[in-house]
Amino acid sequence: MTTHNSQYSAETTHPDKQESSPAPTAAGTTASNVSTTGNATTPDASIALNADATPVADVPPRLFGSFVEHLGRCVYGGIYEPSHPTADENGFRQDVLDLVKELGVTCVRYPGGNFVSNYNWEDGIGPRENRPMRRDLAWHCTETNEMGIDDFYRWSQKAGTEIMLAVNMGTRGLKAALDELEYVNGAPGTAWADQRVANGIEEPMDIKMWCIGNEMDGPWQVGHMSPEEYAGAVDKVAHAMKLAESGLELVACGSSGAYMPTFGTWEKTVLTKAYENLDFVSCHAYYFDRGHKTRTAASMQDFLASSEDMTKFIATVSDAADQAREANNGTKDIALSFDEWGVWYSDQWNEQEDQWKAEAAQGLHHEPWPKSPHLLEDIYTAADAVVEGSLMITLLKHCDRVRSASRAQLVNVIAPIMAEEHGPAWRQTTFYPFAEAALHARGQAYAPAISSPTIHTEAYGDVPAIDAVVTWDEQARTGLLLAVNRDANTPHTLTIDLSGLPGLPGLGTLALSKAQLLHEDDPYRTNTAEAPEAVTPQPLDIAMNATGTCTATLPAISWISVEFHG
Repeated sequence: MTTHNSQYSAETTHPDKQESSPAPTAAGTTASNVSTTGNATTPDASIALNADATPVADVPPRLFGSFVEHLGRCVYGGIYEPSHPTADENGFRQDVLDLVKELGVTCVRYPGGNFVSNYNWEDGIGPRENRPMRRDLAWHCTETNEMGIDDFYRWSQKAGTEIMLAVNMGTRGLKAALDELEYVNGAPGTAWADQRVANGIEEPMDIKMWCIGNEMDGPWQVGHMSPEEYAGAVDKVAHAMKLAESGLELVACGSSGAYMPTFGTWEKTVLTKAYENLDFVSCHAYYFDRGHKTRTAASMQDFLASSEDMTKFIATVSDAADQAREANNGTKDIALSFDEWGVWYSDQWNEQEDQWKAEAAQGLHHEPWPKSPHLLEDIYTAADAVVEGSLMITLLKHCDRVRSASRAQLVNVIAPIMAEEHGPAWRQTTFYPFAEAALHARGQAYAPAISSPTIHTEAYGDVPAIDAVVTWDEQARTGLLLAVNRDANTPHTLTIDLSGLPGLPGLGTLALSKAQLLHEDDPYRTNTAEAPEAVTPQPLDIAMNATGTCTATLPAISWISVEFHG
């Protein structure tokens, strides 16, 4: 993960170093068609699926992935704490495992992130008492190697998740990647596969998806490269890995963020060179309310519209991938793996990092680096949850190209799950929109026709206040509507028409299964260890008729989900 925030900007200055604009008296103005009743009981927006609506694509299970990096307390004190009252024989916290299952995570990217670029995977196998201590250059911590690929495989088996494994392209490369591939996936009878068996895992782990490095364009990354350097390196590694196992799905590093000077050209250069053996290219984007310290209204309105940035990001990378395909006269599309996304208040981390760098520059230092310190432990607001719900809508609406995604990260570190040392684990506000989509978005995804008032943003201009996506599993006859009101000031009432779903006309009717609303009058309200359920979704009062039509009012800064069945 990058130590910088990804967001489009008209400025050439790094976005994290920009100053917030002066606060206006209101966040943004709502354009025409807004209800004048004061409580938005008169519909001023609509969401509809016409009878001729075509699906975007099938909903890929990997869209609901997450990310575990050896960073802060994500691993140690997060998923692994052998002294915790709920710890099992492997040291895994059962209370965290239970919440991971409740969250609905399908695939977990491991072990980094920036961490992987100085990581020796061999350090994390075999008896724990024989594993070496190492310095982690990414986060300036001491890595104990109590957790490694064997342990994480056992954890993933208990969690019911697939593993997306990242290899070190910073200090290592081709040979280390091939050795690790043989270790985790090889049949017994070769040196590394037999070592895995000796370490207690007899059968191959069958890890299919591999990230070839992490953010190799970033100057903060150990061993960072130019586009041409990485293109040559990833081409060699991907080719060799597929010689070893042709069924692998390989992910090339895309740009660390849209603010990078080579964004777009990096993707085109890398994918053109290594097209034949690549299946995915990574996308990384984090968002936060840039006026959160002063609660600036205009910044909140921009933050609520963050999905506009993600949409443009997807379009830019997809275009670069298509150009690479054409340059190779290819027939396959390179898919997008949005394997780092979410809300991260990176300005707070950048301030802390700048202070540490200033202190470190004052001579040589010999004090030990800390073990699993508290780093990047953002506490999320109701508004943060609404934004993450909006970003998930965007991923679903583009699942024809985004075939994998990892919400970063899973526990403690910018995470939906928090875990206290020797104490409880609890859900952050952002837990709920992710879980709803992960557990109920099935079948085909549809981008409905939306009529909406517009809101003004300084970052993106005028944008629709309402966004939504629909998923429908025709065989199971179950569906999900997710919608968001990105207006910071005004409620909007929607008419919803799902009568165009395939298989409905003449074959049955729709009925409501469950409807819920996430909204707080104070958008800065949070969940904490002391008040873990201060912000939770509440029942949404709507009635759906047999043809799949209903009306719902969305307060300002709100997210809804509507589960229905045939």
